[in-house]
Amino acid sequence: MRFSELKQKEVINCRNCERLGFVCDIGIDVCNACVISLIIPGPCKIWGILGRDQEYIIPWKCIRQIGDDVILVDVDADKLLAQCQE
Repeated sequence: MRFSELKQKEVINCRNCERLGFVCDIGIDVCNACVISLIIPGPCKIWGILGRDQEYIIPWKCIRQIGDDVILVDVDADKLLAQCQE
């Protein structure tokens, strides 16, 4: 699967059926050339006009299924929010 195909899939949390968003980036282990995580933009700031300063970093092991339209993950979303890397 190509990265451009992953970016078109919506990520859904199986625990609470919450829509987390769409994949914007991936984390790669350069030593092993393996994908280690999916990165999804976090929630918007005030009314969505100030952008985002957090992102969800979802470990590859938490992905349950990749379908035609969605990626199902099993995570505690609050624990995966991290400050954006610039």
